[in-house]
Amino acid sequence: MKRFFQPIEKDGSFKKPTISSVSSSEKDGEQTTTEAISESGGDNKKEPTKFLTWNANSFLLRIKNNWTDFTKFIENLDPDVIAIQEVRMPAAGSKGAPKNPRELKDDTSASREEKLVVTRALSSPPFKNYNVWWSLSDSKYAGTALFIKKCFQPKKVSFSLDAKGSKHEPDGRVILAEFETFRILNTYVPNNGWKEEESSFLRRRKWDKRMLEFVLATSDKPLIWCGDLNVSHEDIDVSHPEFFSAAKLNGYTPPNKEDCGQPGFTLAERTRFGAILKEGKLVDAYRFLHKDTDMECGFSWSGNPVGKYRGKRMRIDYFVVSEKMKDRIVSCEMHGRGIELDGFYGSDHCPVSLELSVKDDADTKQG
Repeated sequence: MKRFFQPIEKDGSFKKPTISSVSSSEKDGEQTTTEAISESGGDNKKEPTKFLTWNANSFLLRIKNNWTDFTKFIENLDPDVIAIQEVRMPAAGSKGAPKNPRELKDDTSASREEKLVVTRALSSPPFKNYNVWWSLSDSKYAGTALFIKKCFQPKKVSFSLDAKGSKHEPDGRVILAEFETFRILNTYVPNNGWKEEESSFLRRRKWDKRMLEFVLATSDKPLIWCGDLNVSHEDIDVSHPEFFSAAKLNGYTPPNKEDCGQPGFTLAERTRFGAILKEGKLVDAYRFLHKDTDMECGFSWSGNPVGKYRGKRMRIDYFVVSEKMKDRIVSCEMHGRGIELDGFYGSDHCPVSLELSVKDDADTKQG
């Protein structure tokens, strides 16, 4: 079905926002901030404590179709950090030339218009109060973004699971921001797929192995890991466990029983995710607070309201925190409800929020 978008008025008042108030040195895919950021907004907290993650399923479409409602939601929630996945905006760079995954494409008339739409949206409240980092794919696929209030200054921002953070993760799947007492990792985890092939099971196995290596290598500082993690850990994390366990695509049965079922709910994925939590000493913040099944608000992804996936839902969007931070978890909530996608703002995922208590000076000295 064709969608019609209301054109954005070209009134000549557009001014491209900048983050020139941040003086940074960039080397090997890493950005280190070196000056205080202006326009602090009067927040006296030393570090962020309120976080939001959302798979937008095309950030551009959400701006064109759902921006008024989503903006009101952000104004009311007032998060310090917003992690977005599935941006689906291509990286800068002309055809055949090297791409810059930290900049939106603008070398064609169509891409310039799309960039203009995004930049205008982000130059108005409440988003003008945030600095944004992009990690983009070469095409309209995957990609992530991280918004941090200007009053909070990360020490470093990088874009890879590698120890050195020297490159961008393929498809722009990672943004890692380091603060004085913790790191926050925004990821769009690859979908497991349905088949035993390089672009499906093998790709996900490699990702999970690298993710485990990452959390073990960065255990010197507490971690907040958020995003679309594309896994439902336990039976309680899906609405219909038997349906998802028996799911097949075109009758294909994987050679290994643990790889059977709906991507995100195979035994192999769930086992590997459990190992990452256990060995990395990490806590699923939502499940830490919510022990019981919630058929109305307990899932972050919902199937199409029409067809066999109607009413079939999964919790695949998370905040995972280091065990040493678990006593600071004040709330972790999913902001969508029901099978009609109320509070999903046009995406098939709803936003998920996390709030931590403020870390006092005594904790900082001990940590």
